[in-house]
Amino acid sequence: MKNEIKIFSPATVANVACGFDVLGFCLDSIGDEMVIRKTDKKGIHITKIEGFDLPFEAELNVAGVSALAMYEAAKPDCGFEIEIYKNIKPGSGIGSSAASAVGSVFGMNELLGKPYNQTELTQFAIKGEALASKCEHADNLAPALFGGFTLVKSISPLEILEIPSPKNLYATIIHPQIEIKTSESRAILPKEIPLQDAITQWSNFGSLIHSLHTSDYELLQRSLHDVIVEPHRSKLIPHYKEAKKAALQHGALGAGISGSGPSIFTLSKGLENANKVQDALEKVYSKTGIAFEIHVTKINTEGIKIL
Repeated sequence: MKNEIKIFSPATVANVACGFDVLGFCLDSIGDEMVIRKTDKKGIHITKIEGFDLPFEAELNVAGVSALAMYEAAKPDCGFEIEIYKNIKPGSGIGSSAASAVGSVFGMNELLGKPYNQTELTQFAIKGEALASKCEHADNLAPALFGGFTLVKSISPLEILEIPSPKNLYATIIHPQIEIKTSESRAILPKEIPLQDAITQWSNFGSLIHSLHTSDYELLQRSLHDVIVEPHRSKLIPHYKEAKKAALQHGALGAGISGSGPSIFTLSKGLENANKVQDALEKVYSKTGIAFEIHVTKINTEGIKIL
């Protein structure tokens, strides 16, 4: 059995408009790399971090906290070293903390002979994600582990459903280079909502899931609307309305806030449309003075993988 493994832990989009806290999908070309190795020295030891300034103490690092949760359950007769090559900026809204939380437990599981399934690994990773967001949720974690679209049916007990992804569906993601902390963006959300808004959201969410199962792009377009969370969180993202309007005018099926922001996701039918949306978003933010990154990617149906 191997003593070292190198992995690619992908970025993800959570919430997906009307799917707040339950729906997410996996991105193909954006992600972190991590090296996990077995050691004779017991415990979890983070030995290298590149890309961003993050804590080396396991109990203060998202990857370390999820690793510790699994380590305490597995009680292996070895320890683990973790190297993190961070390509996803923390606070970007595309699952930076989830990639770290998932990467450590996936790698450890492989080196131990796969004693845990994907749902059990998600349960360990939730502990790390909670360090970053101050609450337990799995809408970024699940797609990183399972790939494609995933629906978190329940947190307690944890139940994750894999949702089909239309083959010609592409995402265009723009990340304005500002930071929005998940914990802060959750704090601005209302504690109560009007019944009519709830009914509209349920209807959109149900039809969105149906559109993914049936590859009905027109229904998907009519379903990607969030009447509950977006009106509040969009205020934290400069030029959000302009960007969304430009994306829709240039062929996007829909657009929304990725996770808690500031990244904005759009979904398009076909690569040509996704590239047109990229050009439109670039034009909006090029005039603002705000630095940004932009990516066009297929939906990643594989999820986390060994390199």
